[in-house]
Amino acid sequence: MKILVVDDEPAQRELVSGFLARHAFEVTTARDGAEALERFRSEPADLILTDQKMPGLSGLELLAAARAVTPEVAVIVMTAYGTIEDAVAAIKAGATDYLTKPLNLDELLHRIGQVRDRQRLLGENRELRAALQERHRVEGVIGESGRMQEVLSLVRRVAASDATVLIRGESGTGKELIAKAIHYASRRAAGPLVRVNCAALPETLLEPELFGHEKGAFTGAQAARRGRFELAHGGSLFLDEIGDLPLHLQVKLLRVLQEREIERVGSSHPIQVDVRLLAATHRDLEALVKAGTFRDDLYYRINVVTLAVPPLRERREDIPLLLDHFLVKFARANGKTIRGLTREARDTLLRYDYPGNVRELENLMERAVVLTRDEVIGLADLPLSVRETEPESGEATGLPAAVEGLERRMIRDALAYADGVQTRAAEALGISERVLRYKLRKYGLGG
Repeated sequence: MKILVVDDEPAQRELVSGFLARHAFEVTTARDGAEALERFRSEPADLILTDQKMPGLSGLELLAAARAVTPEVAVIVMTAYGTIEDAVAAIKAGATDYLTKPLNLDELLHRIGQVRDRQRLLGENRELRAALQERHRVEGVIGESGRMQEVLSLVRRVAASDATVLIRGESGTGKELIAKAIHYASRRAAGPLVRVNCAALPETLLEPELFGHEKGAFTGAQAARRGRFELAHGGSLFLDEIGDLPLHLQVKLLRVLQEREIERVGSSHPIQVDVRLLAATHRDLEALVKAGTFRDDLYYRINVVTLAVPPLRERREDIPLLLDHFLVKFARANGKTIRGLTREARDTLLRYDYPGNVRELENLMERAVVLTRDEVIGLADLPLSVRETEPESGEATGLPAAVEGLERRMIRDALAYADGVQTRAAEALGISERVLRYKLRKYGLGG
């Protein structure tokens, strides 16, 4: 820790700087506020220990000037004329602490230790926030597990290109969210993102839906209509369940990808389109190619970059995040105050395999929030099929407990540093006082 000692009295300056140097601190000194500010600009310190009354810049003026250079620098103000009003003025001005002369050197050492602990907590919190920001940088996609981090890293890299992306994964894993993330992280973000579910439309409707039609092209076509490719011009087209696309439309899609043009149903006039294709499927396309129900040339054309979204059972570390996210979402949507889940309900939901993946988890949480009569969701609020889930022999359930243990320790440390003052503890942790109170109740830490 680097400390800048500022005092216009040489004896006091040498006493304090020598004492701190003997306790392994890196110490520099200055005779007045102006010299201190100049030195601080060239050699930043972690802590400024400054006299209040000095020729030129006072201690509070030095505090303001140093904070303008480095907002996070800690400043302890010393004075031989200590009053309650001076202490209040120093703290209001942003001083970390306030000491009166003659200094008690043991007390000084204790206060500096508190500053160091606080800076360590703030540093850890900044690192945590930076890590979480990196993890959640892909908008709308929640996932901290290693598997999801690999997917999100690939999303960030592929978004900058115009390459066709094939998103694979079981139903309910969030393939559409990944497609949205790619589009909105790309240079096409200002353009439209148009979605078509190839399995949801009858074959007779799918072709005009994709390519549009001219007036009179078929019975009921009373006016010309643009298809999804035209609507997606300048943006992205997301073809969900592309494995269900009929063979004759596969031929037309292949031509669009090769020629960048479409023809409306009932027309032979080509229309140029600038569209990035994002496709998704839960089916085994290689097996469909072998069976002759999916064209191999189209398969190779869309399989430029493949993103495999893992099922929820293979990224169980993400389940606690998703539970809390959907609980907050549906509590707000239903105007309810829900404080969390009982230990039994949470453990059951952490054990469950989620054959329907994230979509099933979302539906379970919505059902629980709607049905519960309490402020805490209990086991009785979950479906019987989920409640009957038995823990597997030797199943590891240590991650949530480890995370909660870390939170408990950090909260206890912050409260100890803040002498039990929740406002200061919350500030040290980088969270709001409301969130701290919630954590205190959750972990039974009092308050």
